[in-house]
Amino acid sequence: MEYVDLYLIHFPVSMRPPVVEGGLAVVKEDLVEMDMKGVWEEMEECHRRGLARAIGVSNFTCKKLEYLLSFAKIPPAANQVEVHPHCRQNKLRAFCMEKGIQLCAFSPLGAKGTAWANNSVMECPVLKQIAHEKGKTVAQVCIRWVFEQGDCVIVKSFNDKRMRENLDIFGWELTEDDLRKIRCLPESRGTFDFFVHESGPFKTAEEFWDGEIVAGQSANQIAVRLDPTSLQ
Repeated sequence: MEYVDLYLIHFPVSMRPPVVEGGLAVVKEDLVEMDMKGVWEEMEECHRRGLARAIGVSNFTCKKLEYLLSFAKIPPAANQVEVHPHCRQNKLRAFCMEKGIQLCAFSPLGAKGTAWANNSVMECPVLKQIAHEKGKTVAQVCIRWVFEQGDCVIVKSFNDKRMRENLDIFGWELTEDDLRKIRCLPESRGTFDFFVHESGPFKTAEEFWDGEIVAGQSANQIAVRLDPTSLQ
């Protein structure tokens, strides 16, 4: 390819080169602080050379975005983060809108089956009820909700039927009562402490997310709270 449409910093952290190629993608003991200013200058150079039509970030908090904007000559076009009815990102969305940064939602269905899965989304009784009342699937309700927030949404499926369903989010909308019910869902996220380690730059999830997680809970913690039998 001569260029990419959008080039992102995946996480606000760096890692030492792996000792063995083809090993684990993330080795927590190898996490180091990222030279954000230096990295962003190279991202801007990619943009200036036409290698990337737009540059942005992923998994950045308001505080980290504020720091980046303090020296960026080219502001990030987008911030790609986990967004779904159980991880609503209200504070971050408001900040991004104010700064002209597009919020992009990954894992809008909770990424069931992945290492960072948030199974509370697809199994949520409230979302199932809303879907049943509208004659839609839980996935369609989730994608429609993200769309109504003004976020761009990233969905992935290799199933033809589900790909068509994922596109069927227009021509109907969620009611105010639906939105109220979603606002009352417990907050949780799958990407909670992936890059947290006692020897790394972020010792706790609180540090990594700059205290911006509403409930301060991971998807696993929420699952245990909702289903005590999962401890047995």
